[in-house]
Amino acid sequence: MRSGFVYSALAMTPDYRTPAQLIEAHLQARGWTQRVLALVLGTDQTAVSKIMNGTKPINAQLALTLQAVLGIPAEQLLHLQKEYELAKAKIEVRIDPGLPTRATLFGELPVTEMIKRGWLDGITDIRNVEKLEAALCKFFGVTSVDQIEILPHAAKKTNVSGPATPAQIAWLYRVKRIAEDILVAKYSHNALRETLNKFSLLLGGAEQVRRVPRMLMECGVRFVIVESLPSAKIDGVCFWLDEKSPVIGMTLRYDRIDNFWFVLRHECEHVLRGHGQSAAMLDWDLEGERAGTSSDVPEEERIANVAAQEFCVPQSALNRFIARKAPFFAQRDILGFASTVKVHPGLVAGQLQHHTGRYDKFRNHLVKIRSAILPNAMVDGWGNVAPVGE
Repeated sequence: MRSGFVYSALAMTPDYRTPAQLIEAHLQARGWTQRVLALVLGTDQTAVSKIMNGTKPINAQLALTLQAVLGIPAEQLLHLQKEYELAKAKIEVRIDPGLPTRATLFGELPVTEMIKRGWLDGITDIRNVEKLEAALCKFFGVTSVDQIEILPHAAKKTNVSGPATPAQIAWLYRVKRIAEDILVAKYSHNALRETLNKFSLLLGGAEQVRRVPRMLMECGVRFVIVESLPSAKIDGVCFWLDEKSPVIGMTLRYDRIDNFWFVLRHECEHVLRGHGQSAAMLDWDLEGERAGTSSDVPEEERIANVAAQEFCVPQSALNRFIARKAPFFAQRDILGFASTVKVHPGLVAGQLQHHTGRYDKFRNHLVKIRSAILPNAMVDGWGNVAPVGE
């Protein structure tokens, strides 16, 4: 009865900051000294002194022992020990103020992939934090890591239409840095318009894509191919280095003739209309709805999608073809229609996939083009590191 009474009375005064304070209260309530407690526990007084002065922490075994002797719940002792250690640590431990910044940079940027791709000069060991931070500053063109724009408080130097992930921003910086080193002719709106007409003559053969980089540069468009970073899902981008210097970047993440021409024509339309001068037109996941023309698609993107669709396959002719042949599209019909509109069957197949929503169909026509264009373009990725700054 006495033990239960003592605990009940002490439990009504919960202002104990440490296990030792609670133990001392119970000892006083019983009229015990630390020496008596030592005798009961079968240990020496020095061991009890260490408990009372906090140098011996309360673990689970000791908490259960004291519960048996003094009637203090083991859970309460362990809770007080945890709270005491945390309070002590808050006073003693000095947290590096750079930790939150590094958590954001290293946690959200694909740093390992950036090192692997040769984007961070001289970095081979991710464990050298000081050198890594210096390389990131150089990559993003800032003087301190606090200014890197993926951080919540940092100024946004790269204005992007719509939200962009850290990986997408990093990719965009790489495209911009490479584009700055490219020598091209003076940009001409009329020359680009004429080049698009010439592109129409290339749509019949997959190997003709090799001519695209030079043709764009001759009319003043900086054209860069940078392999996408994991999870970024970027297809392309249009932006301007200044009012006379448009840039088109592509990833070729889908190695297909239909995707190449659709994304390229999409970005060219952005350039022709002056899109991307105030904010980079970052195009990602240009498949399905994002490649559509519904009211849900932002106006600038809808305009670019309309132009790309019409360029790949004249839409009035395609609609008539679908009306005649749906729901079955024989291979001979696809080949015949492609010949009629003078494009590669892969472009017809890609548009049929989009219109029907059956991306599992017609895949045999979607030939690869990456190997044809990479040797003729400014490329970063697939084992190649663009010679930036050389």
